[in-house]
Amino acid sequence: MSNIVLKPTGHQRILSRRSALKLGLGTGLAASLAACGQTTPTPASNLALLTSGESIPLDQLIAGAQHDTYLSTMTLPHDWANYGEIIDAFRKKYNLAVNEINPEGSSQDEVDAIKAYKDKPGPLSPDVVDMGLGFAEPGKAEGLFARYKVATWNTIPDGLKDPEGYWYCSYYGVLALEVNRALVKEIPQDWSDLLKPQYAGMVALGGDPTRSSMAANSVWAAGLSRTRSLDEAPEAGMAFFAELQQVGNLVPLIGSADTLVKGETPIVILWDFLALIDRDKRVGQTDIEVVVPKSGVLGVPSIQAINAYAPKPFAARLWEEFLYSDEGQLLWLKGYAHPIRYNDLVMRDKIPADLAAQLPSADLYAQAVFPTSSAQTAQVREKITQQWMAEVKVEIKSP
Repeated sequence: MSNIVLKPTGHQRILSRRSALKLGLGTGLAASLAACGQTTPTPASNLALLTSGESIPLDQLIAGAQHDTYLSTMTLPHDWANYGEIIDAFRKKYNLAVNEINPEGSSQDEVDAIKAYKDKPGPLSPDVVDMGLGFAEPGKAEGLFARYKVATWNTIPDGLKDPEGYWYCSYYGVLALEVNRALVKEIPQDWSDLLKPQYAGMVALGGDPTRSSMAANSVWAAGLSRTRSLDEAPEAGMAFFAELQQVGNLVPLIGSADTLVKGETPIVILWDFLALIDRDKRVGQTDIEVVVPKSGVLGVPSIQAINAYAPKPFAARLWEEFLYSDEGQLLWLKGYAHPIRYNDLVMRDKIPADLAAQLPSADLYAQAVFPTSSAQTAQVREKITQQWMAEVKVEIKSP
């Protein structure tokens, strides 16, 4: 079985995780999926398994997925969190085709697709979704998600899953320092170090805090290192960056691997998985060190959920079982996205030594603090967006 990629029709505007997607539809592929039996109903005898919300025995789940014939995913770029390898491994393991809808789309596109096709299921209706945390509770409240607790449910930390099983966090990033070792002789180890005089004109954010969620979360994390309180951290974070600006250490440019290599921003604050990928890509060109600060380790997760109207309900649940198995979790980690069961894997010594050697210390990730709700995340983002210029008094611009 092979992977199939479909893109949206019409004139809708698609906002991807990184950029706009070209529009268009593979109508021939849609027709071929229809021929594969996408409208075949689920046997009535199996409906009780689907509605229980509990983990389905693997043999029954595989049999149901084979009846489904394929799985539809959405907004999963192959170079994001190692999804290319994950999709290929799932396809080969269970001999199922994977229909990839709009790989470069957004969480909102997933919501729109569930709503648009709930009464007319087909190859443009995602069976499973990967979304930002802010979509978790609204999606549940609107009845968009189906209950299902994977077999490893008890090893997903409380507070990072819906108690009823409507959604569960999947992987997360923490804010890290990407450092050009050729230009920075003493590597900073914590947020407070960035205020030292030797880092004059060196420190940059990976985005504009008034527009970028990553940059806003960087402010939140810096504040968390001072207050240990998620609620008080936004104000403390803006005070930190105001001080960083006053001592002359903050560079008013959006930092990236390119500006780091050029020496324009020798220290850049961004997601750990992006920094680690930069490090690997620049081997032989620039010596990059990635540092997770010792305090203020803010973890921001994505979520997984099953479409309540999934055309392929058994394949959807089999996908989630695969992702939350040790195998699936380690494939996420291979892409430097820390899986939500990371601490459990560490405790059971399941992280391969060669992979562990490429990551910052597991002790740092054990300290990660996560937002308590999607509402809290939205409130913090709004506060930083509205108050940044008044508090910090510096505009962060593109190079």
